[in-house]
Amino acid sequence: MQFKKRIYAQGAEEEREIREALHQMVLNDSYNTSPAYTVKSAVYPDGSIPFVDKHMRYLDANPKLDAHMYLANLRLMTRIRV
Repeated sequence: MQFKKRIYAQGAEEEREIREALHQMVLNDSYNTSPAYTVKSAVYPDGSIPFVDKHMRYLDANPKLDAHMYLANLRLMTRIRV
């Protein structure tokens, strides 16, 4: 899904890298990347926001955040430990 308003501060190339890293996490069974609930029914009619969209929106809303550190922390928090 493409955002109508892009405010990602680091640029298009880093945005693609971050989006790809999040997508790779979704494909990897070692991470808990289940969709989250959202109230934005106009954008997400089924009431769930995909993992990648959720975290890209968060990074868009917080442009001063270091995206690579955010990804590192996200990997630690969502890792499924057996």
